[in-house]
Amino acid sequence: MRGPGVKKTAFSVLVALWMASATSFAWAQSNTLAYAEPAIEVDDQLRQKLLDNIRAADSFEDRFDAEAWLMLMSGRLERYVRDPDRRLRLLRKIHSAARQTDLQPELVLAVIEVESHFNHYAVSPVGAQGIMQVMPFWKNEIGRPEDNLIDLDTNLRYGCTILKHYLERSEGRLAEALARYNGSYGSYRYAAKVMDAWERWR
Repeated sequence: MRGPGVKKTAFSVLVALWMASATSFAWAQSNTLAYAEPAIEVDDQLRQKLLDNIRAADSFEDRFDAEAWLMLMSGRLERYVRDPDRRLRLLRKIHSAARQTDLQPELVLAVIEVESHFNHYAVSPVGAQGIMQVMPFWKNEIGRPEDNLIDLDTNLRYGCTILKHYLERSEGRLAEALARYNGSYGSYRYAAKVMDAWERWR
């Protein structure tokens, strides 16, 4: 996701995504998504996904599933987020954003652990922002320069949709998708970190 410029075919990926919504440290030692410049190929398919993935529905099938998952993950998240109420709110948002993009919430948790250690105010040296370390150029790509990437819901929707796109583009090859997301395609050090973290969340 780095380079001198993004193809013009990329102008609409997030536009409808955000029009449909009223809502809206440590980062990896290697390059991250945040580090990615508009050199990546932002195609119309990705743009449309980013536009379509903004729903605020409950992501759990029933209350029992919700309570079981939230309690289990809350214990694991405590090392990063001390306040229990904040932990549960954060977990609900992550679960919802992951399910809306058909991602495993535990994978998203692993990406966030590596990217920002759950600090949604994180800003990298190259300007990547928020809990999933998204580069600001994405906002201009979809004509929404006013979007706030420090906003948790906004950042999760950007990050999850982009990650899902690269999983599909890589035909399910997770290591490749993570490297693309991170902007380090050809090197799998970042992917290895995320997959190690994923083992702890599953």
